[in-house]
Amino acid sequence: MTTTRDRLPSGATTLLLARPRWLPVVVAGGFVAALGALVAAGSFAGAFAPFQQFADPGILARWGTPVARTTSNLAAAVTLGSLVLAAFVLPSGKSAGRALNIAGAAAGVWTIAALAALVLGTSWATFLPVSDPAFGTALWSYVTDGEVGRALLGAALLAAATATTALLVRGPTGAAVCALLVLAAFGLQASTGHAAGASSHDLAVSAMFLHLTGAAIWVGGLAAVALLGRGATTQAATIRRYSAVAGWCLVMVAVSGLVSGWIRLGGLGALGTDYGTLLVTKVLLLAALGAVGWLHRNGVVRRLEGVQRLDGAVRHAGLLFWRLAAVELAVMGAVSGVAVALGSTAPPVPDEPVADPTPAEQVTGHPLPPEPTVARWFTEFQWDVLLAFGCAAGVVVYLTWVLRLRRRGDRWPVLRTLAWCAGMATLFWVTNGGAAAYGHVLFSAHMVQHMMLAMVVPLLLVLSAPVTLLLRALPARKDGSRGPREWVLYLVRSRYGTFLAHPIVAAVLFSGGMVLFYFTPLFEWSLTTYAGHLWMTVHFTLVGYLFANALIGIDPGPERPAYPLRLVLLFATMAFHAFFGVALTSGTALLVPEWFGLMGREWGPSAIEDQQRGGAVAWGIGELPTLLLAIGVAVRWSRSDDREARRGDRAAERDGDAELEAYNAMLARRAERARRPG
Repeated sequence: MTTTRDRLPSGATTLLLARPRWLPVVVAGGFVAALGALVAAGSFAGAFAPFQQFADPGILARWGTPVARTTSNLAAAVTLGSLVLAAFVLPSGKSAGRALNIAGAAAGVWTIAALAALVLGTSWATFLPVSDPAFGTALWSYVTDGEVGRALLGAALLAAATATTALLVRGPTGAAVCALLVLAAFGLQASTGHAAGASSHDLAVSAMFLHLTGAAIWVGGLAAVALLGRGATTQAATIRRYSAVAGWCLVMVAVSGLVSGWIRLGGLGALGTDYGTLLVTKVLLLAALGAVGWLHRNGVVRRLEGVQRLDGAVRHAGLLFWRLAAVELAVMGAVSGVAVALGSTAPPVPDEPVADPTPAEQVTGHPLPPEPTVARWFTEFQWDVLLAFGCAAGVVVYLTWVLRLRRRGDRWPVLRTLAWCAGMATLFWVTNGGAAAYGHVLFSAHMVQHMMLAMVVPLLLVLSAPVTLLLRALPARKDGSRGPREWVLYLVRSRYGTFLAHPIVAAVLFSGGMVLFYFTPLFEWSLTTYAGHLWMTVHFTLVGYLFANALIGIDPGPERPAYPLRLVLLFATMAFHAFFGVALTSGTALLVPEWFGLMGREWGPSAIEDQQRGGAVAWGIGELPTLLLAIGVAVRWSRSDDREARRGDRAAERDGDAELEAYNAMLARRAERARRPG
């Protein structure tokens, strides 16, 4: 174990930890541990035994499918972990380039393993051996007609696109684009984890996506750190940044894993089943991983930061870090193997469509909620783990930044903190509470969701000035890497960010986007798929934030127009909203009739009457936010005039009112010229 020192552009010296030569062997050992855990767990649960009730697809499908899935999952994890390091952790240059090369190679392995898992999974699902003459026809039907087959093929194609792109691009921006491709593949994979039409389908999909993302960044990030090139060195700062990311990943995996386990167990009594035993084993292994991560964060990393000038102590701490990393990689591999075996084991609550579903369950996948009352708007819930976790994380991060400023001796207005917490609470209610429960079955409730996302939540977020807080709380990085601060500044200053944040563009997106959404297939897409619902939430919240920030915000952004033009933009946009509301109120054609018209409701107005009520909601809910925005513009206009007047008074005191004297002299010269003949 050796140490070196690297000279940064600022002149600071940063300690580097040389990677032990035996560490790549440990990475391979993690894969072997995954296969060993898969074999042990699968044998315990009987996942590899010949089929008894159906035709046996053969030993190749029974054993090859879990192995291919394990390989695919680990390769995908290394891909995403390497991309996250290149985009958010490593300095731009050789280290980030090596991380992208690792991501490209891992994505190639992921593509091959995903295709193998697709072929063998088809054999598993159709009970046809690969050597059967009819298998080719079955495979074609599986990937063209079956929802699961199409999703798996799409994930494999995205893996291939990631492999190609990662080897072509360079820099944090290219790494971020590749990471989006991986997340899209995870979205497709998550949609296959719980049968459409089964109980809690959307909840299971959101939990699975959160679980896959957190586990991949955690496992793949550490593997990428260990694989960063022959003779590569790793900065202690990189270890510290990865450790912070891994802490968040642990929370993501724990929360989503508990939700997914509860959905499939159905109660604590099922812990005694084979599925329950494997789930408990996975939880214990995750707890062990959390303990090792805690040692990294609170022991080794802090020791590395505190003994940078004592080479002997650094060598000892660095060797301890890599030993812990080796243990962590082995346990991570075991967790991955158990997870695949768990996915191959029948859960106590089967992933099958609901027997004898009601009309509402056939259409939405959820039971019809009871007739809405004022109380039920706040007591009914339709959980979304991904968005609920995002709201909770937003509150934690914001408060952490506020406390960091306070410890530094700076102050942050309490009202801004309250505005942010209120915005996150409102967003949670809109996406998980009564608005979400009834927004799936009533157009009027859906319009409540929409208007709250587009007008109320963004107004609260703009008043809390999160970007300004981030820029004040987080220090600038000086090693060429992009942290949250650098990414926000990059997006704000980029051509795309400047264009989208322009007040006129934001106003057009804010008002015109509503018409395009409701009168195109986008509306149906948001109702029938979780991806569409997630897009709707993010899109309208972001567009509303850009529009409100252009009018009254203090966060960095566009070059804001004069205050009279801001009022013109505001009232023009709100007039467009009113026109849209009137059009819905007087319309007689039902939007998405195969959805809202087939609920089988025995309470409430008819579907078309409810849609007309939704038009009134679109017209009415916007009144109060519009009034608040107008008051905000007027107040900022008044304060701007006061500041300008005070600035002029101070300038007059400094120069003896030279500006007024010059103005009077100019008027006198004009009067003198007017009195002259001719």
